[in-house]
Amino acid sequence: MKKLWCCILLILLPFGSILSSPASAHTNNSEGFSNIEVKEKTLDYELKLDLEELGHALNKETDQKQLINNKVIQEYINSHIKLYADSQLIEGIIEKNDIEMIKERPFAVINLAYNIEHKPEKLVVEYNMFMDNSDPSHANYATVKLNGKQQEKILTFESREVEIGEISFLQNVKQFVVLGLEHIFTGYDHILFVISLLFGARTIRHILSLVTAFTIAHSITLALATFDIVQLPSRFVESAIALSIIYVALINIFNKDSKHQPWLAFGFGLIHGFGFAGILSEMRLDTNHMAMSLLSFNIGIEMGQLLIVSLAFPIIMWIRKLKYKPIKWVIPSTSAAIFAFGLVWFIQRAF
Repeated sequence: MKKLWCCILLILLPFGSILSSPASAHTNNSEGFSNIEVKEKTLDYELKLDLEELGHALNKETDQKQLINNKVIQEYINSHIKLYADSQLIEGIIEKNDIEMIKERPFAVINLAYNIEHKPEKLVVEYNMFMDNSDPSHANYATVKLNGKQQEKILTFESREVEIGEISFLQNVKQFVVLGLEHIFTGYDHILFVISLLFGARTIRHILSLVTAFTIAHSITLALATFDIVQLPSRFVESAIALSIIYVALINIFNKDSKHQPWLAFGFGLIHGFGFAGILSEMRLDTNHMAMSLLSFNIGIEMGQLLIVSLAFPIIMWIRKLKYKPIKWVIPSTSAAIFAFGLVWFIQRAF
């Protein structure tokens, strides 16, 4: 009998040392509290986290108030808590923080402000604090207020998301058309590629065939990438877009009478479509409106593209008709500048 008890004690001894060790490693079963309120132009988020668990996740000491007075905390929160206002990802800025005792434990109280252009109709919160690294048993008690509605949920390892509200059809169409317009007008690589194609166009019919081929191609790959049917590494896509600019610019430089073919626009359009899809991958598309979101975004891109063509092509045709000798160098020199931009982008993106 004594031998049996000795064996049991030997088995339990390691567990006893674990239980007697200080709890500074991390808390286990830690708790958090989220209070989110959406206003007209801002979203206020009061986040309370177990200070010891927060310190463990950041590999920092937990007995100093400086722990929560650091931009590292802001970056950590924004990377582990994703907020989508009407499908668009927004990031918070820490406005103030403090330490509060809850259930005789110190908690970091962090107040974040999220700037929003307008009051969203739908809000989605994806919560991933601690769960995948320091404390899988972590739970957060969340309350979300939007448009007079309140949603409450306990966020856990198995259930990490809370959403409230619903995007209307018209609001969804409007925001994605605007997003498409913004994307094409701020996508300077896409603009320079389109202008390079225009340098190799001779008639309205020719430019329509090039634009149509480019549109069909990038619409195909935009849809494939958005619906997660085909995915390519972003570095490869962005580098290939830069190469497409370089290639077409070189043709324009060394062959002044080049006439770009629709197959060229189609082939490179397939690559550009994956580039267009990049911004959508950062969003939380509403499954109820996904097809319409994609169509609206593409319409916005086409509207911007047609505006660029309608402004640039007449100028190019006018330059070609001028008889002054220095004018003949305008298109080659512009193509050389476009080539330089493409080369810089390729080096930045590929290496």
